[in-house]
Amino acid sequence: MTDIPSDKNQMLIQRLILKRAAKAWRKASGAAVPTICVGNITVGGTGKTPHTEMILRMLQDSDRWENTDLAVLSRGYKRKSKGFQLVQTDSTAAFSGDEPLQIKRKFPAVTVAVDKNRVEGCARLVEAGAGIIVLDDAFQYKKLHASLNMVLVDWKRPIFEDKLLPFGRLRDLPSRIHDADLVIVTKCPHEFDPEDRDEWREKLQLAADKPLYFTTLDYDVPVPVFPEEADMRYTYSKTAILFTGIADDSQLKAHLSDTYKIVEVLKFPDHHAYSKVDMWQIAAAVRKYPTAALLTTEKDAARVLDCKKIDDILRGRLFAVPVKVAFVEEADKESLDEKLVNLV
Repeated sequence: MTDIPSDKNQMLIQRLILKRAAKAWRKASGAAVPTICVGNITVGGTGKTPHTEMILRMLQDSDRWENTDLAVLSRGYKRKSKGFQLVQTDSTAAFSGDEPLQIKRKFPAVTVAVDKNRVEGCARLVEAGAGIIVLDDAFQYKKLHASLNMVLVDWKRPIFEDKLLPFGRLRDLPSRIHDADLVIVTKCPHEFDPEDRDEWREKLQLAADKPLYFTTLDYDVPVPVFPEEADMRYTYSKTAILFTGIADDSQLKAHLSDTYKIVEVLKFPDHHAYSKVDMWQIAAAVRKYPTAALLTTEKDAARVLDCKKIDDILRGRLFAVPVKVAFVEEADKESLDEKLVNLV
């Protein structure tokens, strides 16, 4: 009998585990209030946080949900706190995780909580008065089945061209996309060809009645990370230094290149916790280019604020670049609006 190669054997075991998890997920119960899951099948970089923020804006603008207590529940990736925790605007990224903190600061009226146990977290939020809960990254949580499951697929990293970890970047079986109530292709180019819709549906092997939406990222003008110390003249500079700790910064760099000559890029790991040494490295780049603006992402800004000591040379010129999700076609937004209105 021929032995199965170790890599193939590992893949078979992994597929079996994922199939069992998916089966358990399909049988799981929901929460006591409507829940919306913003999930993916790929490890990082599909835009879950901007899409979570998009859903919150849509709920706040909805006649049905505008007067409802909105809540967000996240695992709080890489946080140092344990169990269920409520996120406050003055929390630290180390306490809550960078993404929940970013959401809370942008939506102070929304209750934001972190809990690895999504069932317990939802129950605690319902006790606190939540009328609807947005679940940030819970599509693989097999003990809770959301009322509406959204799966995000990156335009530049489609699941049909990827492989399961550790051979690729898929955290789940590609077939799990059929468990989603709707699919969103994210980070689409602004020069979107309508014919691409049919091609994507075919390659994703989606049924004709499965909602398939397309979104892109829109960036706003940079905002100071330290408002009281900011020198806004730097935003008018012709050059910029960019540092990021996110999975994919290519779209941000392309956007900034329209306004600035990017003279240096410092790339850190995703969800990187910035240290004094990192700040010294960034400060060295600033001293090298004394007239350049210093730019980063909103998530990175949340983690930078955890640093105990930040050189004055950074505080005056450090700006975060806000990002929002926009639908490629208005019909997609109208369709999702209708689904949110009819959510039970």
